[in-house]
Amino acid sequence: MSQIMDLTPVEIQKGGWGALKKQLGLVGALRFLLQYEKGEGDYTELRRELFKNETVESLINKMRKEGKI
Repeated sequence: MSQIMDLTPVEIQKGGWGALKKQLGLVGALRFLLQYEKGEGDYTELRRELFKNETVESLINKMRKEGKI
């Protein structure tokens, strides 16, 4: 297989599907894919709104306080 950056979106999809089938079998690969949805909305705008008053440092401090890092 060529370098990942040189692959087209279709080649990436085919390679990914092949890897899933090889590792999980056809049924497992299908079950894996069915777990995902595209979702709705604009995550970038949501993120800007959620974190508009935050800095990386403030978020890290909050994570430390909650024991997440």
